[in-house]
Amino acid sequence: MPDSLRALWLRGIAFNPAAPAEALIRLLDPVAGKAGPLMCEGRDLPDAVVDAALRHPAGDVRGALARNRFIDPARLAPLAKDPSGLVRARLAGGPDPHCGFRIRYVRPLPDDILVVLLTAQDGGDDGRLTAEEIRSELESSRQMPLSFRRSLADREHSGLRIRAVRNWDSLTPEQREGLLDDPDPAVREAAEKADWMLDPRQVEAQLPDRDARGKLFVFATCALSDTVVDQCLADGIVLPLARNPHIPAHAVARLARHPEAEVRALIAARPDLEPHLIAELKQDPDDGVRMRVRLRPYPRTWNEYGWFNRTADHGPDCTCPIIEPDTDSSPEWFAACAASGEPVLRQVAARSPRLPAELVDKLAQDDDEAVRVDLACHHPLAPPRLLLDVFVTRPVHRPHLLTLPGFPRTGTAHLINHSDPQVRALAAADPTLTDPPLNDPDPSIRRAAAANPSLTPETLETLLPTFHTAEGAAANPSLPTSRIRALLDHCLTATD
Repeated sequence: MPDSLRALWLRGIAFNPAAPAEALIRLLDPVAGKAGPLMCEGRDLPDAVVDAALRHPAGDVRGALARNRFIDPARLAPLAKDPSGLVRARLAGGPDPHCGFRIRYVRPLPDDILVVLLTAQDGGDDGRLTAEEIRSELESSRQMPLSFRRSLADREHSGLRIRAVRNWDSLTPEQREGLLDDPDPAVREAAEKADWMLDPRQVEAQLPDRDARGKLFVFATCALSDTVVDQCLADGIVLPLARNPHIPAHAVARLARHPEAEVRALIAARPDLEPHLIAELKQDPDDGVRMRVRLRPYPRTWNEYGWFNRTADHGPDCTCPIIEPDTDSSPEWFAACAASGEPVLRQVAARSPRLPAELVDKLAQDDDEAVRVDLACHHPLAPPRLLLDVFVTRPVHRPHLLTLPGFPRTGTAHLINHSDPQVRALAAADPTLTDPPLNDPDPSIRRAAAANPSLTPETLETLLPTFHTAEGAAANPSLPTSRIRALLDHCLTATD
C-alpha cells in the first residue's frame, strides 16, 4: 500500500462525520501520523473522542484539541491546567492563525477557564513558557469577552483586580474609586499607577519614558495637556489625536481644519463636535467628510463612534476581525441605523449579531451589496440564500462563510457548471446532486464529489484506490462502518 494512499485514507476517516467514536480514537495513536492532531483541531468531535484526547499522553494531541473552534469550549477546561505550558498557551492563543485563512470570529472562552489562565502561578511542568507569556497569548487572542474584562474590577482574586487597571479608561468612576481604595495594597498601588492616564500633568511627565509604540497609545487614549497636544500637532502626529476622546476643544478645532481629509473625517464623526465646526465641515471639499457630518447625530456616544469608524469606508471585501458589540450600544441605536437611508449606517446595523429577525430579513434584501455582505458575515440569522450568494460573488469571504452553522450544504446543485472551481466543489458535495462530477478535471472537485453522501458503497470502493478521490471516499458518510474499521486495520496494523 503506498504511503500516500494510507495518509489520505486516514485523513479522510478523521473527517468522516459518520465515523464511530471508537474508530476516531484509534487515530490518536502515533502510528496514524498527523491524522489524529488534524482531527482534534479541525472538526467537531464526539464526547468520547474529546475525553480520550484530553487524557492523551502526547502534547501535540492535547495542543491540537486546545485550538479546536468547533466543540464547546467548556469541554476544554482541563487544558487550562495542563502539565504542558505549550498546551496551555495553545488554549490561550485560540484557533491557529496559520490555518490557511484569517479567522475573523473567535468564540470566547468561559469565565472559569479565563480565571485559571490569568491566575496561574507557573507556566507548566515543561518550563518552556512563563505564566505571564501564556497570559499574553490570551490577551491578544480575542477570547476574553467585554463582559469578563469589565468584571475584573469586582473579582475576588486580587490578581484579577490588578489586571483590571490595564483598562483604566474603560472602567466606571465607581470601579476606579473602588480599586484606588482596595483593601489589597498591591491593587491600590496598581490603581494609583494607572490613574495617571486621566491626569494630563502625569501623562506629560511619563511620556519621556515610553517607546514610540507606547507614546502612540498615550496620544490616542489618555488625557493630554495643551503642551503635549501642541507638540503632537507640530510633529504631525494627528491620527491618534483625532480618535482621542480627551483632547481639548481647541485641538478638535485645529484638526477639523487639517489638510488631510482622513483626519477631518475622524473629527467630523466625533460626538463632541461643536456646532460651528459642524457648519464648517458641511462645506468640506471631501465627500467622506461631508458624509460623516450629514450622518449626525450618529454617533452619539464614544462607543458608537468606534462602531461607526470601524465600518465607514469598509467595502464588501472587508475581512476585519468580527468583534462583539459593546453593551453601551443600545438595540434601539442599531435599529435606527437599520432604518436609515444611509448605506454606511445600515452596514453598522448589519454588523450587530443582536439585530432582531425582522430587521435581518429587511437588510438581507438591501440594495447595497456591502450591507448584505456584512449581514451574511456577522449575523447568525442571515438567511442561507444570502450566505450562498455572498459565497459565490465574494471569494474573500468563503473561508469564513464555510465555518457558519447556517451555511447551506444543499440547494447548490445548480452551480455545478460554474466557472469558479471553489463554487463547483461546493456543488459537487451537495447530496441532492444526482451525478457527482467524479471525472472533473480539477482534483479538488473530484475530491469533493467523492465525499458526496449520495454515492453508493460500491462506487466508493472504486474511488478508494485512486489518489484524487481516496480521501473524499474515506470521508464519505455513506462508507459503511465495517469498511472504515477494515481500512483502519489495513493502515495501522502493519505498523502496530
